[in-house]
Order: sequence, then C-alpha cells, then structure tokens
Amino acid sequence: MWHAHAVDITQTLLPGVGVRYDMTTRKGVPISVVVHREGPADLCVSSKHDPDDVRLALHLDEEEIDALTDVLGAHRITQSMADVTRAIPGLETARLLVEDGTAFVGRPLGDTRARTLTGCSIVAIVRADDVIAAPTPADVLQAGDSLVAIGSLDGLEQLRTRLRTG
Repeated sequence: MWHAHAVDITQTLLPGVGVRYDMTTRKGVPISVVVHREGPADLCVSSKHDPDDVRLALHLDEEEIDALTDVLGAHRITQSMADVTRAIPGLETARLLVEDGTAFVGRPLGDTRARTLTGCSIVAIVRADDVIAAPTPADVLQAGDSLVAIGSLDGLEQLRTRLRTG
C-alpha cells in the first residue's frame, strides 16, 4: 500500500494481466484502476455499500488514458498556482485562451511580451493532451492553447485583451 496525498492506494499485481490500484474516495466510494500490460486500463466505480457491485466500468485505450491524465494534471498545475498565489495579496492566476485567428497563433510566446507589457508571467501552456510547464519565449503558440498566467488582476486583464487583439 502507498499513501498519496492522504489517500491510501493499494496495489495488487495481477499475473498475466497487469496491476490493479484500489482506493476509496473520502465519501466512501470504492474506485479500482486496472492497468493492463499492453497499455489499456479499466476504471471501475463500485457501490459504497457493496464493493462487488460495479456501478460504472470504463475501458480506456492508451490515448484516452493520456488525455485524462493530462486534463487532471493541467487542473493540478492550475490549482497549485492558485494555492501559491492565494497567500500573496494582489497576485492572481488565470487561464487565458489563444483563440483561432488571433495575432499570436503561430508565433513564439515571447512575441506576446506578457511580462514586459502587463507584468504577468506565463507559467504553463495547456495544449490538448499536453502540458508545457515553464514554457520558454521560443515556444510557438497554437490556436486553442490555454495559457496559465500569474500576475495582478489588472495585468491579467491587459494580457487577456492583448491575446485577443494583438
């Protein structure tokens, strides 16, 4: 058994199949994930009154697993930044969308001049199934990118406007 952020997760080797991970949510709902040796996984949610009564069973292929992992990971990066800034008065975080057809699509992040013009720092780019933590000025922006930015409320609003209008 291992302990992850105050949640106990048991790990069971399933010979010839893979590994099963079991946990119970704080509300008492049992969740199991079986990661198969070949790559896919099964996610099962059981009744809190009867762990053998499976209420939801999802079979996920490798691409679906990666997408789900990235979504949950992106949330944790955003949440971690929010936790950090919550303790610092005047500092906020925001997720800003790079919309299709706007001036910065296809251009490097440095072209936004975010820090120079707005005082904001872009700490991550969330792109479909990928999170680019600590992006460099050379990272090229794509339509649909979500930029995780940190700065003053006014600076974030200026950056949001800049991303829309160029």
